[in-house]
Amino acid sequence: MTPRDTTIFGETAADRGNRPGNGEPGVGGRTNGGYQRVKRALDLGFALFALLLLLPLLLLIGLLVRATSPGPALFRQTRVGRAGKVFTLLKFRTMHWGTPDLPTDQMARRSVSPVTSLGRRLRRGSLDELPQLWNVVKGEMSLVGPRPALPSQEFVNRRREAMGVDDLLPGITGWAQISGRDDLLDAEKVRHDHFYRENQSLWLDLVIVVRTMSAVFTGRGTR
Repeated sequence: MTPRDTTIFGETAADRGNRPGNGEPGVGGRTNGGYQRVKRALDLGFALFALLLLLPLLLLIGLLVRATSPGPALFRQTRVGRAGKVFTLLKFRTMHWGTPDLPTDQMARRSVSPVTSLGRRLRRGSLDELPQLWNVVKGEMSLVGPRPALPSQEFVNRRREAMGVDDLLPGITGWAQISGRDDLLDAEKVRHDHFYRENQSLWLDLVIVVRTMSAVFTGRGTR
């Protein structure tokens, strides 16, 4: 099944597949080691620059989180990374301390929201995700890739492994996130992840980043 929105700046997935050399070893994004090296260099350079540039904002958010609700400023959560290796994902804490560790869609179905008032504001601009820039620096994540799943999301992890998606670094944002985010069923998310795996390139990465920023600035990133 092809994701609903596969048109990128007027170019469809089929158009990209018909580019000269697409799918040949060493040319397509999935098989080109050069692409992976350039992507890692861009990830590292951007993440370091952003952390330095945003340091005052990061400190301010951390202080506000501590001041407005009991508990630490950072929320640490075990996630599944490349090749099934688990790592600790960082976020600014947006929920009351002690809230059960559940996927976002299950949290949304709770009768009483565990999200703090500051947390809602942080989520509206996806500011709670900023600490993941450190995960990018450490090589545990990329700026763009499949969102890392919880170990308890067994269906997602099994399907990603079966479709080869788990050979990618997880990302702060990804194709599934700009195609529906939490409105998607798990099976749809994995199909979007597989679409990204088969079509990944610096161009597609740029499109995902641009569309993510657009969603953040227009408030469509709220969750």
